[in-house]
Amino acid sequence: MIAKTSPMGWNSWDCWGAAVNEDIVRGNAEYMASHLREFGWEYIVVDIQWYEPGAASHAYHPFADLEMDEYSRLLPAVNRFPSAADGKGFAPLAEYVHGLGLKFGIHIMRGIPRQAVSGNTAILGSDKRARDIADPSSICLWNSDMYGVDPSKPGAKEYYDSLLSLYASWGVDFIKCDDIAREMPRCEKELMLISDAVKSCGRDIVLSLSPGPALPDKAELYKQTANMWRITDDFWDDWKLLYDMFSRAETWCIHAGPGHWPDADMLPVGPVRQVYGRENRTRFTEDEQRTMMTLWSIMRSPLMIGGDMPGFDGFTLDLLTNREIIAMHKNARHAHPVWRRKDGDDEWILWTAVSADKGSYLAIFNVGERGGEMTVSLADAEIEGSYALTELWTGATTDGDIITAALPKHSCAVYKVI
Repeated sequence: MIAKTSPMGWNSWDCWGAAVNEDIVRGNAEYMASHLREFGWEYIVVDIQWYEPGAASHAYHPFADLEMDEYSRLLPAVNRFPSAADGKGFAPLAEYVHGLGLKFGIHIMRGIPRQAVSGNTAILGSDKRARDIADPSSICLWNSDMYGVDPSKPGAKEYYDSLLSLYASWGVDFIKCDDIAREMPRCEKELMLISDAVKSCGRDIVLSLSPGPALPDKAELYKQTANMWRITDDFWDDWKLLYDMFSRAETWCIHAGPGHWPDADMLPVGPVRQVYGRENRTRFTEDEQRTMMTLWSIMRSPLMIGGDMPGFDGFTLDLLTNREIIAMHKNARHAHPVWRRKDGDDEWILWTAVSADKGSYLAIFNVGERGGEMTVSLADAEIEGSYALTELWTGATTDGDIITAALPKHSCAVYKVI
């Protein structure tokens, strides 16, 4: 099974936007291999615009010239990814990442390049050409690179099959497909074409759908076609977005399971937005980062690091290598909120989950605007009796059936109950 456990890795977007290059990717892969791989982190994902020679920030250049082969397929920009020269594509970079014991991924946009349609270039495996399969009425509202593909047109299936055949030949292990997750039902048949091409390409490839918010009434479609799908638009280091994620997590937590994972998006930790040439560390406080990591882990969202790993400080590395939190990410089952209590500036949330490795998890979140104290009975979480309790962030232990947590605002405590 592909993605039997929720994927863990790094994505270049938060830090480098569209401007990531080969040296940056190699540096992050080397850091992951040295410091994070043993904890389960494994994917290195190159995000959007890797085919645009002039990409220089998080901004998009409308109707930019793109690197493309004669079969309407985008290729890495050689000025940014030198190992792609002579038609090698991402194969040399993927081989390097694999050599570190990691897996390699790329971002793609749904559809066919407008550049291909303008030139009416060929489709591999078909006598049809780009204009024959393009749907010029199906466009992305925030990126001008692509037209949608009309799934009913002869040549559409061959186009997507040729894309995935190319990516498989490069050694791609992960594809983040953009401009599709929230575009249902308009793009449902195109999603099915993409999914079928992934499944038949001859290589195990995780398929991730973006951007969100995904549509809850399409949950079964996402499960059938993809391995993860975004439940939010881009998530950044803003407390309001993290606060909102509790409601999204409540909606989607019931759909997490082997092979299919609701995705709360990247973890904006450590250095982010580095492309702007100055130090831009996450705006989340340390308490907020622990809250984020706890919520993502108990609901088993994919964990994709957004910050530049070689710039991590000790806190960030410790945050991402807490063995007990990562064990919860692997072992939590049936995670759900038990209650949410709000009184003025005070607001608390209780989540619980069963552990596949015996016992249970219980997470207390102070999402209010001031510090306070909350007493929770294990019976509140339908855990009857007295148990040994270990707080996973501090390692503090106690026995009993009552927990009293004194927490600053925006912070949490999470316990293994055995």
